[in-house]
Amino acid sequence: MLIDRKLLVVLLLLLSFVGFGQKPSRAENAQNIQIDSLLLKGVIAMDRANFDEAIANIKKAEALSLESKNSSNEAISNQLLTKIYYELGQYELAGPYILNAIKLHQELQELNNLGQDYIIYSQILIKTGNSEKALPFLENAEIIYQNQRDENSRVQLATTYLYEGNIYQELKQDEEALTRFQEAEALLKKTQSKNNYLLCRVYLQEGKTNLQLGQLDPALEYATSAHEISLNNNYPQLEVDALNLLSKVHSERKEYEEAFSFLSLYNQKRLTYFGDANNNVKNTAIRNALLANINADDYDPGKRVQANKITTVLIIALFTILCLLALSLYKNNNLRAKANELLQAKNAELMIAKENAEKASVVKAQFLSTITHELRTPMYAVTGLTHLLLSENPTEEQKKHLDSLKFSGEYLLSLINNILDLNKLEADKVEVEQATFNLRKRVDDVLFALERSAQEKGNKLTLEYDEEIPEQIIGDPLMISQILINLIGNGNKFTRDGDIFIRIKQLSRNDTQTYLHFEVEDTGEGISKKKQKDIFQNFTQGSVQINRKFGGTGLGLSIVKRLLSLQKSKIELESTLGKGSKFFFDIKYGLAKSKANEPEERVYNIDYEALKGRKLLVVEDNKINQMITRKILEKNEMKCEVADNGEIAIEKVRFEPFDLVLMDIHMPGISGIEATQKIREFNKDLPILALTAVTIDENIDDFYLAGFNDIIPKPYKVEEFFFKIHNALKRKNVIL
Repeated sequence: MLIDRKLLVVLLLLLSFVGFGQKPSRAENAQNIQIDSLLLKGVIAMDRANFDEAIANIKKAEALSLESKNSSNEAISNQLLTKIYYELGQYELAGPYILNAIKLHQELQELNNLGQDYIIYSQILIKTGNSEKALPFLENAEIIYQNQRDENSRVQLATTYLYEGNIYQELKQDEEALTRFQEAEALLKKTQSKNNYLLCRVYLQEGKTNLQLGQLDPALEYATSAHEISLNNNYPQLEVDALNLLSKVHSERKEYEEAFSFLSLYNQKRLTYFGDANNNVKNTAIRNALLANINADDYDPGKRVQANKITTVLIIALFTILCLLALSLYKNNNLRAKANELLQAKNAELMIAKENAEKASVVKAQFLSTITHELRTPMYAVTGLTHLLLSENPTEEQKKHLDSLKFSGEYLLSLINNILDLNKLEADKVEVEQATFNLRKRVDDVLFALERSAQEKGNKLTLEYDEEIPEQIIGDPLMISQILINLIGNGNKFTRDGDIFIRIKQLSRNDTQTYLHFEVEDTGEGISKKKQKDIFQNFTQGSVQINRKFGGTGLGLSIVKRLLSLQKSKIELESTLGKGSKFFFDIKYGLAKSKANEPEERVYNIDYEALKGRKLLVVEDNKINQMITRKILEKNEMKCEVADNGEIAIEKVRFEPFDLVLMDIHMPGISGIEATQKIREFNKDLPILALTAVTIDENIDDFYLAGFNDIIPKPYKVEEFFFKIHNALKRKNVIL
């Protein structure tokens, strides 16, 4: 009868586990007991402060472990030898042993011992002046012991925190060091067994750190506790350290008699304990340090044999469980195979969907780039013509309307930059400006711009403005204009023959900030409870009927939410269907230091006289844009020539002298970038500015690599336009 191949594999695995569960031979057991006995003798010799005998016994245990290929006992031997050599100050001998212990414990996956290895190796690195290299090993030990719940792991974790604190203390990061020491203290106080030696060391370090931080009361408390523990437990080294610390703390507290008393006692004890004639006390100090984390019972051969028996029973139990698991796996194998086939089919579908999504993303990016350029080009005409009309002495009534048109143009420009460029907004790349502005004037401009549309629908706009609000505040003026335009426009859209209330109130104020509350309330259609949850999502309106009746994209409230989020605020809504809606939010603004001297908008340092008579070449294919740019320049008495495309521009620059070139990017024939690159082949010094409506945020480096000196995005503020021209001419020493 043929045997299923998969079943044969399972049976072979089970046979290998049977071999794994077999008991070691009598010879192997005898050799293991001999190794354990030697290790125990080594630990007992440590307890008697006989370190030469301890080293000899542990080295014999290491040799037997190597002979019997017992990696676990070899690693333990290496670990113990490292501890002895470390405490004796023989770091060059300790290093190779601990590195071998780390390697063996990693191979054996003995995590508790590996954690101890990391701690010991970190101590060696600290002592040899490599404290920063020690931190990663301590962090590894921390990860190991944080995942354990037994008493010993808590003690080892406390030890880890102690050494991490020592390193941070050495790096002058006292606050971080104190946090580590406090964590170590908390862990040690939770343990049932007394760890007086380790706790005494923690108290000493907490006392030293508090002294460094100038916190003298806790420093004295910790130093006193450490001194008491060291006296009660015969810890000579820690007693001397505690006396030294007590002297320093009392000195800082200006308690000079106590400081002198402890200093005298410190010098006396240090000489008594660690003078050249008293090796016994030195050995006692080393013994205390060695045995702080070593339990002699762990190396008792009898207990190790008992542990081996328990291990054998556990292996048999594990084997039984594995048999049952193997049968279960075999029965479910066919089901998994079918599930894998289904998953492969689904994965293929997902890959196709992913490719389609990536294609859609590319199309979206291309669309946004195109539509942004197409919208910015006419906006350049709007803002440029508005500037020209404002400079031709309009009447007061005309100036009022032109100011409104200018404000609306700035708002539309911001909308183009921040909304149509969805990639930028969704990636949270819109930055909040910090400029000084007059909030009341901004609100009045918004209301004036929306007054006509409100009147057409029979609505009345009512402003309730708190006169306590400072005249000049610091924040983003364009963002608050966008927010109010969207909220008021939204209320006006869904209200007919009603009222729209705009309320702005100061909630609180200090020397540097004012906290303002904004409300926009209408008496219109209202929003149902169900729809209120979704109303701030993209392209969302109350219903299809509302969309057909009132129009709109459903982007307004989504934009408001995003803009407020950028300013660390949140839009709130209260609405009743058929009665109206109220939107409200709070924003913090900074206060200008001087109302008289702070400008409302950015002041550009421009020497207009120096610009007069300068000859510029405008490279632009759009006739309206040519006319606007030319008139703006000639208004300032600058000479201007026009080139309809890049080829003409290259020839003009080759044969005529110009002080500066304003280069469009998208033109028929060669692009502005290509034209600039060709000009740079024969003229390296001529200032060339990119005057463009393309989105430059993502590829700004390409413009500079092509040879442009600066970039002016269209549409622009006229002051910024002349500022960049002035700077470019100044950098090239065309003007002084």
